[in-house]
Amino acid sequence: MIQTRSIGEVYDMFIADPRHAWTKRTSIAHGTTRKWVLEAFGADTAIGGITREGCREFVDLLRRMPTHADKRFPDLPFRDVIAAAAARGERRFISPANLNAYINRFGGVMHWAIDEGYIDRNPLKGLKLRDPVKRRDKRKPFSIEQLRRIFAAPIFTGCKDDERGFSVAGPARPRRARFWAPLIALFSGLRMNEICQLEVSDIVKIDGIACFKVATGLNAAGQQKRVKTAASERLVPIHDELARFGFLAFVEAQRIAGEPNLFPDLPLGHLGYRSTALSKWFSRFLVTAKADAPLTCYHSFRHNFRDGLREAKVDRERSLILGGWTTDGKSSAIADNYGSGYPAKVLAEALNSVRFPLLNLDHLSVAVEHREPA
Repeated sequence: MIQTRSIGEVYDMFIADPRHAWTKRTSIAHGTTRKWVLEAFGADTAIGGITREGCREFVDLLRRMPTHADKRFPDLPFRDVIAAAAARGERRFISPANLNAYINRFGGVMHWAIDEGYIDRNPLKGLKLRDPVKRRDKRKPFSIEQLRRIFAAPIFTGCKDDERGFSVAGPARPRRARFWAPLIALFSGLRMNEICQLEVSDIVKIDGIACFKVATGLNAAGQQKRVKTAASERLVPIHDELARFGFLAFVEAQRIAGEPNLFPDLPLGHLGYRSTALSKWFSRFLVTAKADAPLTCYHSFRHNFRDGLREAKVDRERSLILGGWTTDGKSSAIADNYGSGYPAKVLAEALNSVRFPLLNLDHLSVAVEHREPA
């Protein structure tokens, strides 16, 4: 027998369900979605009274929702935001991808309500919009010219300092997060937050091969380390080029100094991610390096890495393992990355076949940096 509950009651029970393991960012997103749903339908409306027609109207309203509505119209109810945006002649609306994210979160509530016996069908089913932007067109790899400009910037050739003086030429050669994160992304394919949350103990040796250990769990300070998917937990050998640039020596120096975090210069962001500050900085950095271009950002390094695997003719299975990509709806555990056909040596051989022959980074070699002047 279907129980009668209001959408407000069901939504609150859904959010309070202890089975959820949301990050702070996800919790905020669910909070925004809840606010809009309750304002659109009315918190006291019986959940069984939410119709297909009502859901279509909700989707249509979302299509007219301006971007950054929570910041630009913080005190206005859902429908009033849309009316205010229309009155201003607003033309910047949330993307189909973001709109579908709201539908997914609301749809999750409805599926939960079905499981709990409050409704017998999901009136939102099939209402997501087609995204006109193909997935491959949302981000592009950096061009070779962009890569040259990035790694010819003062932070890689000599700067005033790696804080406010990162874009000013000078004698300092600091090698901290802002120096290493782009290089690790290019030569290892790690995502930004995977790099930023690395601990010194996450640099491990497997059969003599130095590797990054990308995994979830609590760090030394009791803070949660996160990955995007289960397939993201993996072992990634450290590229020979990173070793040539002095990365392993940097790791050992951090170990000797007793630093638990590999990059202690990165603060924890307000949503619990160490990548927050680096992400904002890198956007500014691209502009100062004259390397900014449409559809490119930090994540573009990961696309360069994927292209490098293809050009090196690394087989698809090892490519997916190295990049932590999921395929066919399946995920891989960290244990799958080592043993049973793919020992660390085999993965290292595949990884080190990734080269960027048109990109000369000899100036980053430790031997070049430490060479005595004649």
